[in-house]
Amino acid sequence: MTDENRIPARDLPPGAVRRVGQWAVGHRRDGELFAVSPRCRHQLGDLSQGTVDADGCLVCPWHQSKYDVETGAMVEGPRGFLGYHGPTPGYTQLVLSYGKVLKLRVRRALRRGDDVVVE
Repeated sequence: MTDENRIPARDLPPGAVRRVGQWAVGHRRDGELFAVSPRCRHQLGDLSQGTVDADGCLVCPWHQSKYDVETGAMVEGPRGFLGYHGPTPGYTQLVLSYGKVLKLRVRRALRRGDDVVVE
């Protein structure tokens, strides 16, 4: 394992999502760690700048697509596209349908001593 796949645990407080090597890492609602590929399937927004909502889903910072961090599947489609933020009913359903098939990659993240590591 390389140093790029670890981060000091103090740099990943509950509720935060951070980039760790090639992964977006954060805490699920139950406090367990998750690691997923860092690019949204919608328009490649950086998920390491996202948030975890009350349901434990990772929310993209660009258009609020939501992902199940255990499966990598998109569970709610985007609320906009390009620079537009707002309702896009047909487009949202299209993106949601392929986001359930083109899932985020999921890896195991865990605390090891004072670090969080992605295996």
